[in-house]
Amino acid sequence: MYNSFLKPLFDFIFAVLILLILSPIFLLVWLCLTIVNNGKSFFYQRRPGKGEKIFTIVKFKTMTDSRASSGKLLPDAQRLTAIGSFVRKTSLDELPQLLNVLKGDMSFVGPRPLLPEYLPLYNDRQRKRHNVKPGITGLAQVNGRNAISWEQKFEYDIWYVENQSFALDLKILFKTVQKVFKSEGIAQEGQVTAERFTGTK
Repeated sequence: MYNSFLKPLFDFIFAVLILLILSPIFLLVWLCLTIVNNGKSFFYQRRPGKGEKIFTIVKFKTMTDSRASSGKLLPDAQRLTAIGSFVRKTSLDELPQLLNVLKGDMSFVGPRPLLPEYLPLYNDRQRKRHNVKPGITGLAQVNGRNAISWEQKFEYDIWYVENQSFALDLKILFKTVQKVFKSEGIAQEGQVTAERFTGTK
């Protein structure tokens, strides 16, 4: 009952409410990023969702498209703008994903949607993370986010899938708010973004 009806209903209602309440912040971030990113304020990327169905995720664009003389993109750390760093640190870059929630591609809570090229690298247990909708936040995000190993993230994801409940979702959402204010686990040590997954060791 909760997973099939109540959770999607809550997702839709709260996504509308949060978008309305945070619309001034949304518009301010959009304006600032539009200026520093030469008109490109959003980042779009294909991600696998429930049942491994591919959808397009939308986030605020925190890095420029600056390239070296060779035409290759500069390292992430050099493309991350000051406003982009702030937006990422405060997790405001995730706000546009409320649109994905409204569309039904995502939920507030669930395993984070990863890259399509990771799909062939999962073992059978890790693939269970796609039995539910991906989330804006999840159990792995409140237990280390990008500062823990891939194996740890997947174990948290699978445990969530196997123990999903209203009480658990509330607990994760509450812890997410705490993590955002503390800016914990944003990235792995010495890196701007998470290390790429290359398969189970």
